This record gives sequence, C-alpha cells and structure tokens, in this order.
Amino acid sequence: MPRVSRLISLFGMSLLTLALTAFTVGCGQEHARVRIVHASPDAGNVDVLFDGKVSLTNVPYATASDYLTVSAGTRRIEVRPTGSSNDVINSNVSFSSHSDSTVLAEGLAASIAAVVLTDDNSDPASGKAKVRVVHAAPSAGTVDVYIVAPGTDITTVSPTLPSVAYQAAAAYLSVDPGTYEVVVTPAGNNTTIAIDVPNFTITAGQIRSAVALDAPGGGAPFQLLVLSDKN
Repeated sequence: MPRVSRLISLFGMSLLTLALTAFTVGCGQEHARVRIVHASPDAGNVDVLFDGKVSLTNVPYATASDYLTVSAGTRRIEVRPTGSSNDVINSNVSFSSHSDSTVLAEGLAASIAAVVLTDDNSDPASGKAKVRVVHAAPSAGTVDVYIVAPGTDITTVSPTLPSVAYQAAAAYLSVDPGTYEVVVTPAGNNTTIAIDVPNFTITAGQIRSAVALDAPGGGAPFQLLVLSDKN
C-alpha cells in the first residue's frame, strides 16, 4: 500500500444542506445530538432522512454533518442515493437524552450499514486534548495506529493503538497539545504504511475524531478524515 500524506479538515464545513425544521425540539422536550458521516466509498452521493423527513441532501463521500439536534428516543434513519427513493440504510436508532452520537453510513455499497458511536464530548483534563480513532476503511483489515512525534521511526516504537478492527472505534486518548504524526499500518506490519498524516495539530481543550477511510470507489490510497468534535 502506498504512503499517503493526506488530511481532510472539515472545520466550518458548508457542503451539506441542513433541513433544520426537521430537528426542532419543543420547549422542555428531551433531546440528543447526532452527526452523520458518509463513509461508504462506492455508494455515491446520498440523502439522509430522519423519521421520514429529508435532513441532509446530496452528501458526498468522506464528509460529515455538524451535530444535529433531535428528540431523544428511537429515531428512524434512512440513507438513499440522491435522487432515489430506495433506501440503502433504514435503521431505528435509540438516542439517550443529552447524548452526542456519530452515525456512519459505512461499508461498501453492497453491504452498507449504519454504525453508531457514542461520543464523549466532556471536557479534556486541564491543559489536555482528546483524540479518538475510528476504523471505517473496509479494504484495510485490522490496523495498528501510531500517534507520535513528527519524523519518528515507527519501527522503533510500539503502536499507540494496536489491532484496531474494521468498524471499531478506539478509546479516547488524552494527549498534550501539539503537532503529531499519525501513521496507520496493517496490524503487525510496521514497514507497510497505509496512511501517514505528518502534521496533525491539536490544541488544549479540543476533541477530535480521526476516521480512516478507503479512497473514493474503495481500496487504497487510504485517507484520514478528521472531525471537529469540540472546540
């Protein structure tokens, strides 16, 4: 797999159209926050519906919405190719009151599914930041993740996150603010680089989720999609 130096930042993203009226929460009503990630490399652009109402339209691969406010409880989430009425995902998902969640439309189109993650957006420890790695690259297999000082020879150190399986989210890491190199390799093979981001920068108080993805259409070169969870 070739060495890839690619970082996709989504701060201030304006690619998604939000139908905000679908998420109006009445006074006193319990609510939750939900973020949608298009992580299916060969599914094309999609629309996303909550409880039968179109909420996101023409969403391209490797993009994410902002957090959307929804009523707590069980919500029906549908994903369908833009311009189609045929769902590729139709799932009932339960959201706890005052929770934050990320829902990934994940996998190749033939086996696409909704993968639901519970987000921890509680403040990092004083002077620290938090990072979570999510494996959403169906062609990559189980991987090791290194979060190291830029220029580190990863063959001389142990993985920061060993053996992260596809569709898994690693535990949040508490890290010092600074610039890191994020390297992803096949599990147990520290000489083959799947992803290399040499300049991942995070500041105190921030929370980030780094999502490993296939290239558009599937397979290598793999990429890292960095989501701004907080601050």
